Amino acid sequence: MKILVTGGAGFIGGNFLHYMVQNYPQDQMVNLDLLTYAGNLETVKSLEDKPNYRFVHGDIADRDFIMKLFEKEKFDIVVNFAAESHVDRSVINPEIFIQTNVLGTQVLLDASKTYGIKRYHQVSTDEVYGDLPLNRTDLFFTEETPIHTSSPYSASKAGADLLVLAYYRTFKLPVTISRCSNNYGPYQFPEKLIPLIIIRALENQRLPIYGKGENVRDWLYVTDHCRAIDLIIRKGKEGEVYNIGGHNEKTNLEVVKMVLKILEKPESLIRYVTDRPGHDLRYAIDPTKMERELGWKPEYTFDTGMDKTIKWYLSNKEWWQRVMNGEYRNYIKNMYDKRLIER
Repeated sequence: MKILVTGGAGFIGGNFLHYMVQNYPQDQMVNLDLLTYAGNLETVKSLEDKPNYRFVHGDIADRDFIMKLFEKEKFDIVVNFAAESHVDRSVINPEIFIQTNVLGTQVLLDASKTYGIKRYHQVSTDEVYGDLPLNRTDLFFTEETPIHTSSPYSASKAGADLLVLAYYRTFKLPVTISRCSNNYGPYQFPEKLIPLIIIRALENQRLPIYGKGENVRDWLYVTDHCRAIDLIIRKGKEGEVYNIGGHNEKTNLEVVKMVLKILEKPESLIRYVTDRPGHDLRYAIDPTKMERELGWKPEYTFDTGMDKTIKWYLSNKEWWQRVMNGEYRNYIKNMYDKRLIER
């Protein structure tokens, strides 16, 4: 099979490509990425010499480009990771989130319909469900939970999900959607909570925590997420939504204190800052459908996943230091502008 992975230079998409290239040498993986600020080709650098991997530079919202690419490549499967994903950035500039997350998805759906894709998979988020109260630990997001968005980011992802389901119903396009809890692991851009805290703690910098740090997230190690998506695109039922969660609910403060303990850094580094507008209180996913229908369960606990994650950041300082100072952009320019990028 030939699989198009959009947003493959990002955190989850990059990890997915590592997983797929290694486990399916008979399948061809095409990585399409626009290389915005969070797109880092150093994340997939080790894949460059693999015969079943190739990179293409482009924008999923560029209709002419996408249509020509689909006509040329004749993809069997599309897995759409490409998205603007940072909530704080969506509060500052919502427009780019609509452009990429909604209009870009529509372009991919049109191309998939036109060129007979066998499976289109949309990678979504549990944030489309809104949030849950902190004092109701018995409540969880299921696939039937109504959409109730809180930020321009989650609204744009919900809009994309609804488009995907509409294309299934109207055009019989074979689609699936996954909605995951918060991911963590190697290659995550340092604006996200866990890598931000690890890096700042290593450098003995103050650690900013929103509000009182009481907000709860369900954490999922990225490789478990990749395994789940692989199962969905191969065995998932068309037109269905699948929730992917890690059974690892932690407050933000618990996560920060855990990182400090592992790194043997003092809690005096913690600083509480003004809360984010519309900050969701609690996310908690019920992944029973994935477990029952596809036999998936997370292999990593939060302890084992965090141990692996922190060890990766300690062993790959050059990667995140180059991200922090912007030097990773030079790699893109030197290695790809004149050689492998297709425009």
